[in-house]
Amino acid sequence: MELRDIEIFLTLAEELHFGRTADRLRVSQARVSQAIRKQERRIGAALFERTSRTVRLTDVGRQLRDDLQPVYAGLHDSLERARLAARGVTGRLRVGMMPFNLVDLHFYWKEFRSRHPQWELEVRQMVYTDPFGRLRNGELDVLVVWLPVEEPDFTVGPVMLTDPRILAVTAEHELAQRTSVRLEMFADFRHTMPPDVPDYWEDGYLPFYTPRGRTIERGRPTTNAEDLINRVGMGEIIHSFPSHVTRHWGMPNIRWIPVPDLATLSYALVWRTDAENEPIRALADTVRELGTFRF
Repeated sequence: MELRDIEIFLTLAEELHFGRTADRLRVSQARVSQAIRKQERRIGAALFERTSRTVRLTDVGRQLRDDLQPVYAGLHDSLERARLAARGVTGRLRVGMMPFNLVDLHFYWKEFRSRHPQWELEVRQMVYTDPFGRLRNGELDVLVVWLPVEEPDFTVGPVMLTDPRILAVTAEHELAQRTSVRLEMFADFRHTMPPDVPDYWEDGYLPFYTPRGRTIERGRPTTNAEDLINRVGMGEIIHSFPSHVTRHWGMPNIRWIPVPDLATLSYALVWRTDAENEPIRALADTVRELGTFRF
């Protein structure tokens, strides 16, 4: 089985949609169908059950997926290491960012790359779903996330930035003309948070209760920044943010209001303790030496 066909099979096993698989791999749907048919002929059994509405793995398909995933991951990593070695790069450090201000933090990335050209630094913005899982499964090496982080298998490194809090509301909202709001007022409106995150971590960003013990209501969970800010703009929710978002979202239908009694957010480097290595330590040292970025 060719490596590309394995990639097509594993991607379809994840997406369960021929169109999304084709878009993700930048091939035609006909190429996806051709690869799957070829694999099914070679194996002698169907790998997917297809209807006009759904695509599902068969028992044989699930077994093949489970067998191929570690093999493909190993081959992919070997090829990637060879590609980097050909450029004189001996390793790669993958950093996931929960804050929005990637640009404001460029001086950290620039300094790290200047000091350590032998390592490739890859920084990517994170979606809200299961950020700790991506660190645990090895997809990422380091996270930049808000504190507290109280995971027993993680090391919490230096604080990278701190930021006061603001509230985002639509321009037509009853709070829109205020110069500040109090946390107690949050209980009068609906908010949202990511799904399936640790309670203590969610509470660190948006408390479950006001100072007087009133519940701060959560609506439908949000998994990405675009959906979040669009729901604010539509008046479905209000939402608290770190203040740096105002530098990156210039939206005429959104009003930003300071929340003086909502705790300042601190974002720190976090990594798996058992995966700590020289590039991780070097990034942590760079952040410590340059100091915390404050808004």
